Formats: sequence, structure tokens, C-alpha cells
Amino acid sequence: VQLQASGGGLVQAGGSLRLSCAASGRSFSGYAMGWFRQAPGKEREFVAAITWSGGSTSYADSVKGRFTISRDDAKNTVYLQMNSLNPEDTAVYFCARDITPYRVRVVEIRGEYGYWGQGTLFTVSS
Repeated sequence: VQLQASGGGLVQAGGSLRLSCAASGRSFSGYAMGWFRQAPGKEREFVAAITWSGGSTSYADSVKGRFTISRDDAKNTVYLQMNSLNPEDTAVYFCARDITPYRVRVVEIRGEYGYWGQGTLFTVSS
């Protein structure tokens, strides 16, 4: 399974950005997906997750109301729409795929993800 994240860059505070994560082959449908981020000198933290069906989502408190996770199974892609960005959102963002297929709940625990993308960096300038 290969996950390719893209969409990083430089954005001004208050701006918006959309990250994409494309999965290879037939290894996307049926699996929950998530986004994590890691700021310099900090641990990787949960950002958002979506169930395999797309019916449920979950967000970290720090991004709730500003970020939206979605998926397009026809394109094997998960997205993270980010609005009202602030400098604290600066980090390398990683997409990840659940280990277990057809899990009924959202997955917020890092250890339950078995496949990770390479990460995409974006910086929010003040």
C-alpha cells in the first residue's frame, strides 16, 4: 500500500488549503483513513479521521470547526480541507490507512494505522 500526500506549501494566516492523499491500487475502499501532523520538536498528533463508509468523522479539538476530512473512493483519495489557518497549524501532515477493514468506528489512535504517507509540509505565516 502506498499513500501519496500532496498539497503542502506556504499560506497566510486566515487562509485555506486542501491536502490530498492518494492510495495505490485497491487498498483504499473499505478502510478508515486519518490525518496526523507533526510540528517541529513535537510528537505526531491526531488531526482528523473518517470511517471506511465516510459516514462518520472525528476531529482533534484544535481543528474542530476549521478542518474537514472527506474521501472519494472512486479516486482512492482522502482530503483534508483546512480553513482559518493559524501559525500553530504549521506542521508536516501525514495521511494514514487503518489496519482493519470495515471498522465501524473512526480511528483516532496512531497505533491502529498500519500504512502512512510520506508527509507533506505546509507553513502558515503570520
